[in-house]
Amino acid sequence: MTKYERTILDSLLDKYERSKSFVGDNKRGQTFTVKISKLYSKYYDEAEYELFNSINETVEELERKGFVVASRKKNGVIDSVKLNDQMIDDVYKYLSRTPKQEVNQKISELLDRYSERNEILSEYCKAQVERLAQNKKAEFFDGDFLEYESLLEAVANILEVKEETYIRDFSIKILGDSKAFEAIKNKVRRLLFQYGDFPEEETILEDLNIIKNPGHVYIKGNAILKISGQIIDLSKLTGDIAVSSAILKSIDSIKVNGTKVMTIENLTTFNAYIDEDTFAVYLGGYHNSHRRNFIKKIYFDNPDVSYYHYGDIDAGGFYILLHLRKKTEIDFQPYRMGIKELQRFNEYTKPLTDNDTKRLNSLLDSEFSEIVMYMLDNNCKLEQEAMDDDL
Repeated sequence: MTKYERTILDSLLDKYERSKSFVGDNKRGQTFTVKISKLYSKYYDEAEYELFNSINETVEELERKGFVVASRKKNGVIDSVKLNDQMIDDVYKYLSRTPKQEVNQKISELLDRYSERNEILSEYCKAQVERLAQNKKAEFFDGDFLEYESLLEAVANILEVKEETYIRDFSIKILGDSKAFEAIKNKVRRLLFQYGDFPEEETILEDLNIIKNPGHVYIKGNAILKISGQIIDLSKLTGDIAVSSAILKSIDSIKVNGTKVMTIENLTTFNAYIDEDTFAVYLGGYHNSHRRNFIKKIYFDNPDVSYYHYGDIDAGGFYILLHLRKKTEIDFQPYRMGIKELQRFNEYTKPLTDNDTKRLNSLLDSEFSEIVMYMLDNNCKLEQEAMDDDL
């Protein structure tokens, strides 16, 4: 089989599989035709004589096999090629291409098997069943069943990870290969973000305890920690300290001597922030169970101080704040995340992306409706680093 044969026949089958005839909705007979010039833009180029001859010979061979009927101009130039609908099964066999009905059936079986593994998969599988019924492609399926099943298996197990686990170790345990998860992790992230409840797509794996390298929580300010019996007075230090996840579990007590506890979204801003009345925490860009337990420990030991979150003034910043509240059950208040900051630092604002607009619109009914409306009306967002010189 030549590459030209495959291209022409695949294009015709693609048209057939996208048609109403394929799903049985068409009341009249359909024809499936492709323009040769659409497939090969240089077909009419007189300088491409070899290409012209090869395509003509290919179409003649496909006609002899009974797969297609060609429409020619007076000079013998091929205008279009029509699929012989009586030979569709033979064309599938000739291409060694699995018919879409069989592909969809196999996908449906996988969806049925994984639909009750967790809430996210339940929502995803339900949506894909509806897509298949509408003759649409299942999301995140690219024709590789082994990869697709690995994707579903990873999502089925990832919510059960309770301790920080390296990507390679998770991959070996769930997929039997240390590199298998790396190949599908971007699809895993997108599926989880689209069908789950996470503030940011980029940190989903870390939020769920799947890490590439050991993580640290950075802390500084007016507080005294007791770790395995050792006392550390942070107010005596000129900078911050990094505490590994393993050590977080060994913290006996946290005494905040200031009036505020503040989580800060970005490391650059954390480094720039100085306030003797505040215990500041940088969570390393994400907050998984260990980090949330650390925050809960701070609150348990210091229920009477005020709790703030300082993040970017964008959809992600507000979602992170809401997620932090939900997961810790602590009433964090936004710090420097209002209209006043957008107006004051207007020259540093950036325009919204389509995704920003979509996410902000979903916050219009929240407590942030006033600033969200301002951001939408003025097409702006602000990274907190832009305000660092004013700290």
